[in-house]
Amino acid sequence: MLAVDLSGKKALVMGVTNQRSLGFAIAEKLKRAGAEVALSYQAERLRPEAEKLAEALGGALLFQADVTRDGELDALFAGVREALGELDYLVHAIAFAPREAMEGRYLDTRRQDWLLALEVSAYSLVAAAQRAEPLLREGGGIVTLTYYASEKVVPKYNVMAIAKAALEASVRYLAFELGPKGVRVNAISAGPVRTVAARSIPGFPKMYDRVAQTAPLKRNVTQEEVGNLGLFLLSPLASGITGEVIYVDAGYHIMGMEV
Repeated sequence: MLAVDLSGKKALVMGVTNQRSLGFAIAEKLKRAGAEVALSYQAERLRPEAEKLAEALGGALLFQADVTRDGELDALFAGVREALGELDYLVHAIAFAPREAMEGRYLDTRRQDWLLALEVSAYSLVAAAQRAEPLLREGGGIVTLTYYASEKVVPKYNVMAIAKAALEASVRYLAFELGPKGVRVNAISAGPVRTVAARSIPGFPKMYDRVAQTAPLKRNVTQEEVGNLGLFLLSPLASGITGEVIYVDAGYHIMGMEV
């Protein structure tokens, strides 16, 4: 069996929320492969759960930063620099849209909801990459999380679909600009997974069942499978892959119609 050894590597995983989150799944895989992992969480009210996650990773470094506030992002990466010196990997697992913006028609989206969803879910990757750039070593990588609704209509995903489309475009531009430094940037497009975040998506149970019925593998994917892909994309095994959106959805995205 080919093992991935990330001993001596350093990673920051942004946006962990609980043990079922996809960000944590990737963090766990990185840790098991030998990397030193730091975590960041969005708001102080999330600290108790974040502390449990850090403990589950063997005492991972823990930082708080609201990605809509430049000062907090500056402090986050200053803290990472002080604690770790350099970075090899950045995992961006951050997304948000007001619930009301995902319940009605996209046509009725309010300006403030649209702007907030894009700021938190897409611009935060750019803001994090700006600050991570001086810390990232050659051979390093950035991974973010997207979804199929960026390219096809998924009813009720609404403004979040637009944010994911912007996120994927950002991945390509960041890959182009960071490539000369030997830093790769990719996105994981996971199928529906039963996470806390997924509960906020209107009609998620129906979506979850429909994908399992339609996908070639006739099932949904797991957090572990998403974590495995994150580990692969950041590891030297994927040294020639950048600017890509890689699907882990049991093949659902290839289907043109249900059978």
